[in-house]
Amino acid sequence: MKQIVGILILLIFSSHNIYAQNNISGKIYGTVIDEVTKEPLPGANVLVVGTVYGAASDENGNFLIDNVPAGVYSVRATVIGFTPVIENDVVVSPIKPHKINFVLKETVIEFAELTVKPDYFTEASDKPVSSRTQTNEEIRRLPGGLEDVVRAVSILPGVAQAEPGRNDLIVRGGAPSENLYVVDGIEVPNINHFGTQGAGGGPLSFINLEYVENTTFSTGGFGVRYGDKLSSVLNLRMRNGREDKTGGKGTISATQFGLNLEGPVNSRGSYLFSARRSYLDFIFKAAGFGFVPEYWDFLGKVNYSPSQNNRITVLGIAAIDRVKFFNDTSENRYTNSTILGNSQNQFIGGITWRHIFRGGFSDLTFGQTVVQYNFIQSDTLQRPIFKNNSLEHESVLTKNIVYYPSKKSELTLGLQAKAIRLNSDIFLPPFTDDFGQIFSISANHKETAFKGAGWIQFARDVSRFKLIGGVRFNYFNLIKNPVSISPRLTVQYYMSKLTSINMSVGRYQQAPSFIWIVSNEMNKNLKYVSVNQYILGIEYLIRDDTKISVEGYVKEYQNYPASQTRTYLVMANTGAGFGGSGEGFASFGIDPLVSKGTGRAAGLELLIQKKLSVLPLYGTVSLSYNKAEFKALDGIKRPGSFDQRWIMNIGGGYVFNNEWEFSMRYRYVTGRPYTPYNEDLSKSFTLYNSKRVSTNFYLDLRLDKRWFCKNLTFITYFDIQNIFNRKIYTVPRYNDFDGKFEDVNGIGILPSIGFSVEF
Repeated sequence: MKQIVGILILLIFSSHNIYAQNNISGKIYGTVIDEVTKEPLPGANVLVVGTVYGAASDENGNFLIDNVPAGVYSVRATVIGFTPVIENDVVVSPIKPHKINFVLKETVIEFAELTVKPDYFTEASDKPVSSRTQTNEEIRRLPGGLEDVVRAVSILPGVAQAEPGRNDLIVRGGAPSENLYVVDGIEVPNINHFGTQGAGGGPLSFINLEYVENTTFSTGGFGVRYGDKLSSVLNLRMRNGREDKTGGKGTISATQFGLNLEGPVNSRGSYLFSARRSYLDFIFKAAGFGFVPEYWDFLGKVNYSPSQNNRITVLGIAAIDRVKFFNDTSENRYTNSTILGNSQNQFIGGITWRHIFRGGFSDLTFGQTVVQYNFIQSDTLQRPIFKNNSLEHESVLTKNIVYYPSKKSELTLGLQAKAIRLNSDIFLPPFTDDFGQIFSISANHKETAFKGAGWIQFARDVSRFKLIGGVRFNYFNLIKNPVSISPRLTVQYYMSKLTSINMSVGRYQQAPSFIWIVSNEMNKNLKYVSVNQYILGIEYLIRDDTKISVEGYVKEYQNYPASQTRTYLVMANTGAGFGGSGEGFASFGIDPLVSKGTGRAAGLELLIQKKLSVLPLYGTVSLSYNKAEFKALDGIKRPGSFDQRWIMNIGGGYVFNNEWEFSMRYRYVTGRPYTPYNEDLSKSFTLYNSKRVSTNFYLDLRLDKRWFCKNLTFITYFDIQNIFNRKIYTVPRYNDFDGKFEDVNGIGILPSIGFSVEF
């Protein structure tokens, strides 16, 4: 450990400024437009903060800042009568010009003492509460984040992680199945390799971070545009390809290697493409593991603007996941018998037409999502004890219109239609779980279904208030009561130029997962799962780049599917982890289910956030107290399986200069509930979720280094997870092969190195 720390210190203080010595510079360009009218704002002052470099936008709202020394900056855009906006983490490189599209809001809230200050904290108009935006750089440099857009949000308040090595989102006491992913306007069931069917988690995201411009994560109170999920929305905004010339990037990271290419199509469009492959199979083989995961993923995007007011975007993403088992030894055969193999193919595709008209804009999106699952688990004699071959195919047409009747009002209207095809072939011979119950199923289903939705929302600034009200309608023809109505209301009150109070109340409803419906014919009688959410919070701007917020919430669940055979089980307690025999295959909905489960989650959250600015220090401190309890058919209120009461995150970093950057993350979480073993290695219903995993805490460190050359840019990092080599406690299980209990994750300190070259 001392040697590692010594090397890091030596590297930091021996750094020198290559870019300055060689006078290496780059360009920043882009546009400045009015958020409401979408018209260009000429004469905007665009300045690289802390430097003398800047420019003014022309009559078309375009600007160009040339000869900016290579490095990382903040850039500010100001226009009289509009709230200034700052774009953080602008990486200037001699290889590729950095494009920024500034969207400015007219200042509509007036205070006698008001001095308009730059906005470091972007706020989505339909998600003003419980919502945080992260830039590409903020995600990339998170220690232990593996450049994963899903893992990056775990540092925010109210977000728990079910187990090490996974990115299942547990948001404010909800289940892993309650989270919505939206990629460039396309709703996606799951964005992870080896994803969990019916939920949203996995080991690692297949979205290439290099092409993500930013993410906006909402843990509650989101508007009616987003529905059919109860707890959160993770909205990924993908950037366009470079417009000047063809270029690319080669990368070797902690888990994969890949190649990116991008460039102009013509003067009105651009493209980008990436292909990546894991090398975990090489590592696992060398380490002697009995199973080997491997994956590929591909991403492509083309954007084209036939006119100033029209833009067409085509997006395609594919992921190929495979698991291979090596049963050459008795220990490998035992280990593999405890693993649910999960090989799958995923495809996301879509085309979006955005049309800007006077006073607003409209988006028309046609999307396709296809997921083909192939699950298998075998015993030590390699006889299958579970198989599930499934196909979930959705074709979606969405129309969303945003209209501004005035500069203080916003009207949103939308319609959505989904055509769904489901194929499922599930086989489970008589299987006895740890509670002594026997399950068996052999079902082959083919279904076609239809989902529809419509929404209307109106937002209005009235003096110091911002009011947002709307209602969403959902329809799903595969369940007994196919229609749901979800009204929502959000109120913001600006006490002063630095302080606001935020409140949101709403009803959120979600259709049962497809796999639950096709696994058992009785489950077509299920209803929408619903939750009433109440949120109250206050935000205070300590300084331009630093904000503190406190929020409290209550979530009241009704109609959660509960098992008629396992009377202690509500489906809110399933869906995280790798599943399989250890959980009695419960997450697949093989039980006859009824909509009689209830629950309640409540909590209080603190967030302090410092953005990168002239002061080259950034960081996030979040502290959450959460309590989630659910009641199944036996009528006993128990802690939810993902109920982690206390969660604390401290993350941040310091930019020493335009070459070197250091960051860290400390995480402290109290343990989640589990059911203990009896002396005879069985489990009892009466002890369900009666014990808790031990408290975990660990520290991750990361050091980044950039080299700016005339024709190439190099980036490398050194990342150390769990630097103090602490034990990571997990839910105990009994190892029959060794004849002992295990409650510790085997991975201790985990160093990794990544390298990329941009050309």
